[in-house]
Parts: sequence; C-alpha cells; structure tokens
Amino acid sequence: MLLFLTLLIAGIALVAIGVAVDGMLYLMSIGVLLLIVDLLYLATRSIWLSTRRPAR
Repeated sequence: MLLFLTLLIAGIALVAIGVAVDGMLYLMSIGVLLLIVDLLYLATRSIWLSTRRPAR
C-alpha cells in the first residue's frame, strides 16, 4: 500500500509541476505514466488478493 501512495503522490506532483512550468511537458507526461502504472498496480494487487481467498 505504501508503493501505491508513493506513486500516487509522485504522479500528481509531476503533473502539477508539468502544468505550472512552461516547457516542462515531459514532466507532465511522466506524471501521467506514473498514474497509469499506479492504477495497474492497484488492479493487479486487487486481482491477486481476490484469487488467494479461500472459498466459503
């Protein structure tokens, strides 16, 4: 969960810096990619945990 929060904060910060500073479009792109990786990590973790639960 710490990895999720770290990626989320870093992605939002990079997007904000990329939007605020002229000529830093690559930072915004990296931030968006980090947010996408964050969502993929969350989905993978959710699927992984749902398959490991014992049947009731």
